[in-house]
Amino acid sequence: MAHTRPNPPDNIAQYILDGLDRQGPETLRQIAEHAEDLADWKAAQAAAEMDKEDVVREDSQEDNDRPVDVPAKASVVIKEINNNRYYYYQWRAGDQVKSKYKSPVEAGE
Repeated sequence: MAHTRPNPPDNIAQYILDGLDRQGPETLRQIAEHAEDLADWKAAQAAAEMDKEDVVREDSQEDNDRPVDVPAKASVVIKEINNNRYYYYQWRAGDQVKSKYKSPVEAGE
């Protein structure tokens, strides 16, 4: 029975597809298992990162300054970077956590 070659998703870079094409069946199975493990680990890291943030507001629907590319469901969080505090919009997009800079936290806030 002849199998047809599967079509890759459009969002996989060509250099990755080229590398996969050079692998044998067993190596491809190992790559698939590693990719699943890596995806689980990255999702857990993203969830842990969200848990560490100080959520200032649960959503940014009432935020008139919210950029158009930030969804209304985004939370406003405070991130500390190099002993400085900043507001960021943060939201989930599928299994990823996305962030976009908003502004510095003013002294006393």
